[in-house]
Amino acid sequence: MYESENSEIKAILVGLHQGLKGEYDINETMAELAELVYAANAQVVDSIIQNKEKIEVATYIGTGKVEEVKATIDLKQANLVVFNDELSGAQIRNLEAILEVKVIDRTALILDIFAKRAASKIAKLQVELAQLRYRLPRLIGFRGELSRTGGGIGTRGPGEQKLEIDRRRIQERIDEIRRQIREADKNRDVQRKLREKREIPIVALVGYTNSGKSTVLNQMLRYTHNEDQDKQVYEENMLFATLDTFSRRIVLDDKKEFILTDTVGFVSKLPHSLVEAFKATLEEALSADLLIHVIDASNSHYAMQSEVTHSVLKELKADDVPMISVYNKIDLLSSETIPFGNALAISAKTGENFNLLIERLSKEIFKDRIKATFLVPYSEGSIVSYLCREYQAEKLEYLEEGTLIQLELAIKDFEKFRNYLR
Repeated sequence: MYESENSEIKAILVGLHQGLKGEYDINETMAELAELVYAANAQVVDSIIQNKEKIEVATYIGTGKVEEVKATIDLKQANLVVFNDELSGAQIRNLEAILEVKVIDRTALILDIFAKRAASKIAKLQVELAQLRYRLPRLIGFRGELSRTGGGIGTRGPGEQKLEIDRRRIQERIDEIRRQIREADKNRDVQRKLREKREIPIVALVGYTNSGKSTVLNQMLRYTHNEDQDKQVYEENMLFATLDTFSRRIVLDDKKEFILTDTVGFVSKLPHSLVEAFKATLEEALSADLLIHVIDASNSHYAMQSEVTHSVLKELKADDVPMISVYNKIDLLSSETIPFGNALAISAKTGENFNLLIERLSKEIFKDRIKATFLVPYSEGSIVSYLCREYQAEKLEYLEEGTLIQLELAIKDFEKFRNYLR
């Protein structure tokens, strides 16, 4: 007895608090679950927490608590129940039979948001892959009533045949998506190798969803006068506003350049299937020379969000990549409430302290540059043209013997023109 898709969605949140067993603070994850429901265009009408050390196999929270949820559904006229943890197919079936409304878990909610927000072909494929991997082990739970036509030999009915057909078709589609993702990976590898061949440093923005990574990228384009590239990316004050990875070429005033990549945001209890499906996207962080960890300073749970980011990076084996932590959204805080000491604190929205971020990352990614002075004969004018085109000359003089040029340059070019050292 589900409500139609066109009706207003009123959700009740249900969480299980297992005391010291819980990895995350129950209040923090429930507050985040409410934000996820909002991001899915639904409203939260109530929130219920069950304090129970052991998970109840049939209904996850126990029959007594299920009855409380049922009473709340009737009172608040809710048409959706969202659980804070993953449920099995059997648990979803049992709960829906009792509650008579749609029941989903945190993973299904995140997948729904991802499905709505995915824009590029690769993101859509990755989302579909995660959805199918989520659905596959739950087929029995969802379709159990179709397969239970009897027991023993001679009782294999059409329900079980349909179940096997569904399972086979899902597995075939999973294999096909993986093939397409591998092809896309090859193209990305080619692009990455071209950037590496040019020795352009790669900087990746990482962090919790809605920490302001896309805003940082857009402000970087404005601050470095690259906005004429018309490369601004979508930004919105909402969880998972963007799912695609965007890369932009940033050229600083001193002609130093790097590639800035915006990656998909993280979230607590990020389903493993999503981490796996999005590895192709998140692997941009693995190939980066530097990570900028963007932290939402205005969020009271910023410490937990920071821990989640570090945890996911560790799972991706990207935790050894050099990283700068940046506390964003300080425009939403009073000066007395900024608790970050000497840490880098900025506002990507207003541009406050953005010069400090540029200075810091420039020092980090160009620390291997060598400062040198060359005296180039006039007969080798192409060398001077190249150096002036690629770098910002600190000194340029025309002497009797040739052109004197002083600048900071990459090691490869230093070795290439070593013979002209002054």
